[in-house]
Amino acid sequence: MAYQQSTQSRYGHCDSYFVDSHDDGIYAIRAEARERARAIARMQQRALAEDLSRITSEEYQEDIMDHMEHMESQTMPDVNSIDIQTEIQWFMRPYLLDFLVEAHAAFQLLPETLFLAVNLLDRYCSRRVVYKRHYQLVGCAALLIAAKYGDRKDRVPTVRELKSMCCSLYDDEMFTQMEWHVLQTLNWMIGHPTVDAFLQLALSELAYDPEVEHMTLYIAEIALFHKEFVSTRPSVLARSALALARCILSRTQAKTSEWAGVYDPQTVMSLSNHLYQSSQVLSRKYSSMHLSNVSTTVDDFLQRQAQIARRAAAPPTPPATITIEEPKPTTDAYLGPQTPQKTHYGAVMQHGCLTPPITPENEQFGQGNVAKAQVLPPHMYPSTPTPDHPSNVQQPQYYHNTYLQPQHV
Repeated sequence: MAYQQSTQSRYGHCDSYFVDSHDDGIYAIRAEARERARAIARMQQRALAEDLSRITSEEYQEDIMDHMEHMESQTMPDVNSIDIQTEIQWFMRPYLLDFLVEAHAAFQLLPETLFLAVNLLDRYCSRRVVYKRHYQLVGCAALLIAAKYGDRKDRVPTVRELKSMCCSLYDDEMFTQMEWHVLQTLNWMIGHPTVDAFLQLALSELAYDPEVEHMTLYIAEIALFHKEFVSTRPSVLARSALALARCILSRTQAKTSEWAGVYDPQTVMSLSNHLYQSSQVLSRKYSSMHLSNVSTTVDDFLQRQAQIARRAAAPPTPPATITIEEPKPTTDAYLGPQTPQKTHYGAVMQHGCLTPPITPENEQFGQGNVAKAQVLPPHMYPSTPTPDHPSNVQQPQYYHNTYLQPQHV
């Protein structure tokens, strides 16, 4: 009884253990103010970190550039070693790269991930003998390693997803074993300054122009498909592609005193010559609005250049004279010389290269496949060296049809 009186005197009389409070609005306002203050503090910290990073990068800019140029010389593939591969040939490369470009776009990976994956693929092929049935597996392992190295964790593809994209041609353990074998072959040296890394350094000196950046990346990815650019350093390729992109978009070129203005004219000419041989997969990728629709811009530029070339090559118009035309014979008209017409291959590759790029097997090139074979259009990809074959064996003109047939390992 005494305890009850003491509690009542201390806390007062209360008929219920649940007390209705009318101050909930005040607590909500205070909580919202605290959350707003925290958000402002995070923004200030982020801005401060960016300023410190910019100041530090400017201070160590020369050291960073020297290290990147040293690393690119240490991590370049050897084209001569790839030439002596027994099974894989250069004509197989566009098919595999089309597959990697589609996979890279499907997983929404960073641009530098694609360049690093191709570098890992070429470096592995420079040191190991690769069978054509494992060529696609090596490409998937290189893409997986590159995504793990520098991309976001939530976008790294899983083995199950890669297996599905390869039509279940390889088991889960094969992806893991190939990934480990690639890392061991390269001595776990994955870091490589890509074209995108040098491009960001060149664009950091000027105002941000997304169209120039997307055009440069489009030209640099076109260069991945051709053998002559495999041994080109990324720093040279980035500056040359940037100069060509500015020319196509009618932008002013960088000064020769700047790092971005020192480009290789020969590389620029080689890149411009390969604009006509762009992959259909790349054209579809860069025809989207979020990539500034640069593939359509390149097509319009090439059409304008062709019209200018035709006008320059056209003969002068002769003066108008009155002439009497003699009747032309109709029976012997076929005896005159005729200009041969080139065949069109538009119906062969309407939707780009099919994927996955399964490599052909030797037993598929028998006499029974001659009727079903199709010739690869020469304007799609440049001719590549192939090993000499006896005269009684079919040449690789039948690879296009059989190369795309799915096979099981």
